[in-house]
Amino acid sequence: METVPDQATSLCSHCDRAIPSANIDLHYAHCSRNLEKCKVCGDMVPKLYADEHYLNTHAPVACSLCSETMERDIVDIHQGENCPRRIVTCEFCEFPLPAIDLAEHQEVCGNRTELCHICNKYVRLRERYNHEDSCNRIQDNSVGSSRNVRPAERDEGARRRPQNDFSRRRLLFTIAITVIPLNWAWKKKKTRGHKRRNAMSTTNFALFKVLSTLLRANATMGMVR
Repeated sequence: METVPDQATSLCSHCDRAIPSANIDLHYAHCSRNLEKCKVCGDMVPKLYADEHYLNTHAPVACSLCSETMERDIVDIHQGENCPRRIVTCEFCEFPLPAIDLAEHQEVCGNRTELCHICNKYVRLRERYNHEDSCNRIQDNSVGSSRNVRPAERDEGARRRPQNDFSRRRLLFTIAITVIPLNWAWKKKKTRGHKRRNAMSTTNFALFKVLSTLLRANATMGMVR
């Protein structure tokens, strides 16, 4: 099969496209009359739609949030990062509001207080994270210190027990030496009638007073211990 030789081409001076040389004159007449090169992107567009092409593709646009005019290709970046009317969230209460109002809102919101669950003190929200870190460190140090102190406290408690045991033995001894003579004295008084009843009442009242005093002393020592 015979190969068809490449046709000679010529470059259109209007659209810069390679056109067969046999058709160059006809192409140029049509191209220059109907097409126009976009000054921004260099595409050839119909002259009737040149303005529409520019407006829809290259013309600056206004931000739908703040109405600021900018190039079309940076609108998304502007609305996501720089627009003062974009919606952001307060770091203290997570309330959504425009970025332009955030600083004023957080100045007030950050001064609110909440109860720290570690130390039971009210802390400003803006200081909450630093406070919790320091509070946790203090708590860890306190736990370590208390563990070191406990053996000493046990030793001190062990030294105190003999004193309490000695006080209890002394109390029992006091009850014995007080009750036995009173009981003996009551038995010796064998009177009749009214005198016997008075003697028994006097003896019982004395016993009651002594026992009440000793019991109160014992309770006080128990609380101190």
